[in-house]
Amino acid sequence: QVQLVESGGGLVEAGGSLRLSCEASGRTFSSYAMGWFRQAPGKEREFVAAITWSGGSTSYADSVKGRFTISRDNAKNTVYLQMNSLKPEDTAVYYCAARSGIRYYTRGHEYDYWGQGTQVTVSS
Repeated sequence: QVQLVESGGGLVEAGGSLRLSCEASGRTFSSYAMGWFRQAPGKEREFVAAITWSGGSTSYADSVKGRFTISRDNAKNTVYLQMNSLKPEDTAVYYCAARSGIRYYTRGHEYDYWGQGTQVTVSS
């Protein structure tokens, strides 16, 4: 079992930055691929970013490419999402997810474990 706890959400003006963190329980964090997803009110959950267990490969949704960066620190059991140049359309609840595997995964149904989410609100 893996438990995930997100933090770092909040209210920020357009153009600002936030860094989300997701801390995982368990001693096998380094073997898990990790992902970030988001869900805005009235919309379906969508993929944001993903990273392999080693951190060597990443993937991003086109809507965040060049603005967001996913990274991880396996010594701290934590994955991060650095969000720059935020836009009002980035407003959503952001979730981190985990699964075992050697590559990155971009579809929600591919993940086994989910955090409770953290709210990000970007004002115009």
